[in-house]
Amino acid sequence: MAIYEFEGRKPILGKGTYVHPSADVIGAVTVGDGCWIGPGARLRGDYGSIIIGNGTSIEENCVIHARPDQATHIGNHVTVGHGSVLHNCTIHDYAVIGMGSVVSDWAEVGEWSVVGEGAVVRQRQQVPPGQIAVGVPAKLLDKSVEEEYKAEWLAFKRTYQDLARRYPQGLVEVGDD
Repeated sequence: MAIYEFEGRKPILGKGTYVHPSADVIGAVTVGDGCWIGPGARLRGDYGSIIIGNGTSIEENCVIHARPDQATHIGNHVTVGHGSVLHNCTIHDYAVIGMGSVVSDWAEVGEWSVVGEGAVVRQRQQVPPGQIAVGVPAKLLDKSVEEEYKAEWLAFKRTYQDLARRYPQGLVEVGDD
């Protein structure tokens, strides 16, 4: 894994957090316990900071950054889908950010909210708790996240928490033979 201090700003990784060897964690990045940082993820706390809660998964090829002297906040048990970009925003507990989504500056995604795949949550846009936002630009659907959906997503979230435990011993590079 590539963990870098930058100009005195040093990452802090929680207990049981896994960072894939091809991911970069740079500068003022704090990651909670039991998190998964997937292959190709880039977490840049070079001039802003990133704070990630416990049990959160940052999947493959995500980019997370913040403006100078500001922060991107990601809560507990959040799923950030493959290839998403989060910039200077706040993502509350249990939210799901769909694959390939963008959440832009000062936007806020509420607890148990869902940002659909490929959606763009614009600057300062609010996705209220338990709501679903889809499209470009993201628009709220007329329905809320249901309890059945929450139960299903809790199982998915546990899958990545389990991977964070299994990968340190189970991932073995295969050489050229």
